[in-house]
Amino acid sequence: MQLFGKKEHLNEWLEGAKANDPRAQRAIYDLLSPKMYAVCLRYMGDKEQAADVLQDGFVTLFSKLGSYLGEGSFEGWARKIFVNTALMALRKHDVLKQSEDVEAALGVSDSSAGAMEQIGYKELLKLIAQLPPGFRTVFNMYVLEGYSHKEIAQELGISEVTSRSQLQRARVILQEKIKNRNK
Repeated sequence: MQLFGKKEHLNEWLEGAKANDPRAQRAIYDLLSPKMYAVCLRYMGDKEQAADVLQDGFVTLFSKLGSYLGEGSFEGWARKIFVNTALMALRKHDVLKQSEDVEAALGVSDSSAGAMEQIGYKELLKLIAQLPPGFRTVFNMYVLEGYSHKEIAQELGISEVTSRSQLQRARVILQEKIKNRNK
């Protein structure tokens, strides 16, 4: 069994990993860890916390591997596990305990899209990582993962209004960071 760099061996690795074959598990880890670490880092904003979430995510992934039925993308299925693991870690720290409702965001411009188009993806990810945890979480879930405000509210135990205001505030902070990056 070839273990590194060949996605065409994924089904073989999945079967091996379900049978607790450490070589197959390592192959899946090697295949997914760079992308899933990036997901974890986006949510956690800290390399050590992201590494912890990555480890927890793989523990969960391997324990739930039997529930993957081969329908749809394995990477997409795995990504949900890592996002949920990051959200659980953030819930433990109650990242939205100081969140603000939409009234606090009144008068805030929604022109952040234009400013965000002026920078590269990697630079934008660095700026997202600098957001306060609550803003970063909602921004990631809404903009990058495609959750609705209703889904975000349910996942994080907040109101839809709070989700919207957190997103709005995140956009404003990012817009300001983009404007000020060359000063």
